[in-house]
Amino acid sequence: MTTPWHHHPAKRIVDIVASATALVVLSPVMVAVAATVRANMGRPVLYRQERTGLGGKVFPLYKFRTMSSEFDEAGREIPEDQRITRLGRFLRSTSLDELPQLVHILRGEMSLVGPRPLLPEYVDLYSHDQARRLTVRPGLTGLTQVNGRNALAWDHKFHLDLVYVDQATPAMDFRIVVSTIASVLRPRGVVAEGHATSPRFTGSMQDRE
Repeated sequence: MTTPWHHHPAKRIVDIVASATALVVLSPVMVAVAATVRANMGRPVLYRQERTGLGGKVFPLYKFRTMSSEFDEAGREIPEDQRITRLGRFLRSTSLDELPQLVHILRGEMSLVGPRPLLPEYVDLYSHDQARRLTVRPGLTGLTQVNGRNALAWDHKFHLDLVYVDQATPAMDFRIVVSTIASVLRPRGVVAEGHATSPRFTGSMQDRE
């Protein structure tokens, strides 16, 4: 039986070569972004959040920080959409905040292309079909990122994730990477209306019917 592309050793080799090359080539950009974040928002420069990877394994995902740490009079952190800074919006729209994840690809926690890694608390909310997204490594980019990003409804995002799980090929990965570059140059769907990124996943709408 032919090995699916997302489990093929060649895909892992592509990930290693691509992420290592990108880290070298983009290191001046990453240093500049880190310095700018430090100057505008102070420490920490990186934002850490647990995400779910292959087989449901949880790993700490890193991004460049895009939000300030602000609290209301009662000591509660104000909503995310009010804490994101002008610099943060720029970093998100250009996907520069995602560059530290090249290290996750090199370490094997992520792939260049695949479903985006989501929060561990979402796993118990997945339908049996949606849980199949955990059978592949999460990606830095994927079908969702080139077809509307956070402007898409959750059910549509999961549908695209499963299309990738079922149909991934080297040619599809190549098209997604090329489309991602185009999307970075002409960003759309970076945030869902009224949210810093997208609304929280609370279960599939199909499961409620």
